[in-house]
Amino acid sequence: QLRYTHPNRSDPRSVGNFTTREDVSNFEARRLRMKIGGHGYKKWIKYYFEIDLQPSKDVDGGLGDRARVIDWRITVQPIDEIGFRVGQWKINYNRERVDSSGRQTFVERSIVNRVFTIDRQVGVMLQGRLFKETPADLRYYAGIFNGEGRATNNDDGELMYMARIQWNFLGRDLKWRQSDVKYHEKPAGSLAFAYADNNGRCTRWSSSGCGNLSAFPGAAGSLNAQFERTQWVQELAFKYRGLAIQQEYHEMKVDDKYLNMLSHDYQGMYAQIGYTNHGALAPLPEGLELAFRYAYVIESVAVTNNRDRQRREEYTVGVNWFFAGHNNKVTVDYSYLTLKDITGMDYSDNRVRLQWDISF
Repeated sequence: QLRYTHPNRSDPRSVGNFTTREDVSNFEARRLRMKIGGHGYKKWIKYYFEIDLQPSKDVDGGLGDRARVIDWRITVQPIDEIGFRVGQWKINYNRERVDSSGRQTFVERSIVNRVFTIDRQVGVMLQGRLFKETPADLRYYAGIFNGEGRATNNDDGELMYMARIQWNFLGRDLKWRQSDVKYHEKPAGSLAFAYADNNGRCTRWSSSGCGNLSAFPGAAGSLNAQFERTQWVQELAFKYRGLAIQQEYHEMKVDDKYLNMLSHDYQGMYAQIGYTNHGALAPLPEGLELAFRYAYVIESVAVTNNRDRQRREEYTVGVNWFFAGHNNKVTVDYSYLTLKDITGMDYSDNRVRLQWDISF
């Protein structure tokens, strides 16, 4: 992914990001990755590795200039109804995060992702599909994980637990990818709910591993099983004849069990819609997608008071031009980003991003 961004590389999350930050115009290789997958012994025994070769700093300023294995997994699925997966991967909690960065409608995920994502974890998961191609078509996922994020061993007796149930209400499955590039001749949709619970050092995760939200101390200084993070999500996805709709609503509570004994509440939502022209709109070239996304996050920003919460919002419009589907596309998007701080003051900023995303 070759990307240009102006005037800021990441989502502004604090008053200082809106008021004192200097404008930056930046070119970068946002993601350089090698993906290796296939099957061994039997077609239903699949393996997958993903190696990140990113040569520049990540969006949070951390060093990312060395190769790292971010995904490694084996999936055993002898029948549709039941199978299992072991390894490290973006666990199947919510669609926006599991959707590959190279299979998205916009240049980057919404402002919701950083707060609510569970990201990559090490563990084991049961999965299956029941009542396939009927009105009761269901997918289920249930897993147990270390809960410490990517490439990290567990240092206490606690584990993360996750469960997801997905109803394919039209009897047709939707892959983990955005935009209706393939042009669904028949409508396909899913309604899903998921729940996760974890006791550990982390209050958030990313592809870099364990971290903490702004209302909590750094993960390195926290205690074993200090934070209990419980959360749930409702999700909707739909595709039909070039139209793609996707939505998620999140709620989360984080308890600090050792220090201030406070519970911090979080809420977030995004909804997006895109239309890919497959010839129906004559004035537009085929392979062009127009899209819009709205998102908000209500989050704690103070360690000692759950009432000190701010609201951030995102309004993003985007255009994709698919030359070979998601494997070769150019994306440009514009975002209007706002923040209402704990005093009720309003701040806003604008951002433009341009990206060429190519896979082969």
